[in-house]
Amino acid sequence: MEETLEQYQSVAASCKAIFLQKAKDYGTAWRILRPASLTDQLYIKAKRIRTIQENGRQHVEDSISTELKGIVNYSIMALIQLQLPAAESLELSAAEAAQWYDRHLNETRELMIRKNTDYGEAWRDMRLSSLVDLILMKLLRIKQIEDNQGVTLVSEGVEANYHDIINYALFALIQLLEAEQTPAS
Repeated sequence: MEETLEQYQSVAASCKAIFLQKAKDYGTAWRILRPASLTDQLYIKAKRIRTIQENGRQHVEDSISTELKGIVNYSIMALIQLQLPAAESLELSAAEAAQWYDRHLNETRELMIRKNTDYGEAWRDMRLSSLVDLILMKLLRIKQIEDNQGVTLVSEGVEANYHDIINYALFALIQLLEAEQTPAS
């Protein structure tokens, strides 16, 4: 578990670095997006990864790793949007954006630790394609919950699904990193 936590922190830090760099470039323009629009943006990214996996080729240079980092960041943006009132200013300072990011990443990491302990690091034995499929399934669930105006009977809400998506994406990034570090035989 110690190795997992170190790897998790490392790939999460790379996602946060991109988030902060883009905040310097664009500010928090993403704050204009409604939660459903963020869900659709996440769906586009996950669907692109699946299409590349199925076709074995890509026509745009952005790597699967880049798309997974985008999935982490857009999921955190969605969590922030769900907590900030619609009337709140669209522009957050870099420090505010970083604080919100850290808050949601920390919550997600704590969830990962609890679940990873219970599940015995099962994600390490999973295929990358399965992690992507799970992300897509969670997104379809979120879309359905959004279409139902957030009402669920027995299911967890959208926040829990976003947390799971972040963890699946970070697990996938760890798997890609490990694959890069493994010498070809």
